[in-house]
Amino acid sequence: MMGSIRLEGSKQYYATSSLVIGYALCSSLLAVINKFAITKFNYPGLLTALQYFTSALGVWLLGKFGFLHHDPFILETAKKFLPAALVFYLAIFTNTNLLRHANVDTFIVFRSLTPLLVAIADTAFRKQPCPSKLTFLSLVIILGGAIGYVATDNGFTLTAYSWAIAYLVTITTEMVYIKHMVTNLGLNTWGFVFYNNLLSLMMAPIFWIVTGEYVDVFAAITLSSGWDLFEPIAFVAVSLSCVFGLLISFFGFAARKAISATAFTVTGVVNKFLTVAINVLIWDKHATPFGLVCLLLTIAGGVLYQQSVTGVGTTSNQRESPPPKQVDSKNDSDEEKGISGKISRV
Repeated sequence: MMGSIRLEGSKQYYATSSLVIGYALCSSLLAVINKFAITKFNYPGLLTALQYFTSALGVWLLGKFGFLHHDPFILETAKKFLPAALVFYLAIFTNTNLLRHANVDTFIVFRSLTPLLVAIADTAFRKQPCPSKLTFLSLVIILGGAIGYVATDNGFTLTAYSWAIAYLVTITTEMVYIKHMVTNLGLNTWGFVFYNNLLSLMMAPIFWIVTGEYVDVFAAITLSSGWDLFEPIAFVAVSLSCVFGLLISFFGFAARKAISATAFTVTGVVNKFLTVAINVLIWDKHATPFGLVCLLLTIAGGVLYQQSVTGVGTTSNQRESPPPKQVDSKNDSDEEKGISGKISRV
């Protein structure tokens, strides 16, 4: 009996460890992979559409084979969800263009600013209490680190920072809006991912036309010199980006189910440091030494912020339940979702 209990405990330990390691690797690598993909495949609209397609199809197939449960696609629910999906699409679109024009460090700095903006928006629009002194201090540290980074950024360009500001506005709007509206629909976490990606895929052609990207794509296909679109390196980069977008969703939700919310938060914070380390080691486009110090200061502010809000409005475990029981995905929407609906969650 004792041997059986030990065996079960050992299996559970290794299963949980595998999920956490899988999530850590996906989260740490995703921003670098996305940067690599957009560098080799310079069509942000088409790239995001391929990622939406992969994630929506992956969730649908995993649901068909019984590996997960997601809410079925219902037209009335889709109509209610559409405004949130539009904001989501804009967040991913600006995210991709930010990575297109700036390095990974710049992306992480601006991504780290979102708690500050969300806290302000929550207080101003959702009538939430003002942040505590510790939370306010953490937000000031985040802001100070970001200002120091921007002031020493040798790669500063008006285009890159215009996309950074657009990304900040859209990701903040998405987080606050989803908190306020989308959770009332009663979708579970995989239903949220499925609706987000499927509706975003449907909207992609509109943005191709509005931005004029379809002209570049068709020109690349028709011109003899345009077969760069299908070069092996570009194909591998895009494939990795799509696959890791789906994997981070799987490992993210599975790890959240297997470990406490605090442990999951700590894992997410550590992942940012790993992303910076990986970026410095394998990518030549990164910040100056002082810029890296400011970046680490920003992340440290994020650690302090997470500590200041731990236990407030969160539960120790968020579980994915089969029908008819539904799970409130409020806190899930606050996690970083990366580029395919998971804005990384880097």
